[in-house]
Amino acid sequence: MSSTLLDTAIDGVPEVLPRLPVRVIRSARRRKTAAARIQPDCIEVRVPAGMTPDVEAEMVSSLVGRLERKRAAEAGGTNLADRAAKLAKKYGLPRPESIDWAEQNDRWASCTSVRGTIRISTRLARVPRWVLDAVIVHELAHLREPNHSPRFWELANRCPRQERARGFLEAMSTGHSDPCHTI
Repeated sequence: MSSTLLDTAIDGVPEVLPRLPVRVIRSARRRKTAAARIQPDCIEVRVPAGMTPDVEAEMVSSLVGRLERKRAAEAGGTNLADRAAKLAKKYGLPRPESIDWAEQNDRWASCTSVRGTIRISTRLARVPRWVLDAVIVHELAHLREPNHSPRFWELANRCPRQERARGFLEAMSTGHSDPCHTI
């Protein structure tokens, strides 16, 4: 097993926290998968020893980027549990069992209604508060109505800026770097 300490720059990570150095550990036991986790002094990435340098660099960058974005989102000052509790009370919706930041590239958030869990994409860490609130209310509504039925939309639309937030997110997903200027 060999390790390397890198100091990487990650694009798209808010400058909320100082960047952690990255330690890459090459393991002969690993064949295909890589894993990363935050340690007290660095981000540790374990990769297969036989991986080519180009593939390793791409994999390390991807894994470190995910962890850094999650870390920045968590440190960004938004306590999701407190926010969800306030919004649930304000709009008469159920409180989640848990709500956490998660690396989600294909959706803004997700809800497992049977477990009462909500995951919010780290990509939302830098959106305006009203957009994040609308996403949270949308997911809270799923705790009562796990589909997109008319009853669900009655619940979700209790948040007065729900439709505007959907437009904001649509602009973001179509590649507008600053959706504030597109709405």
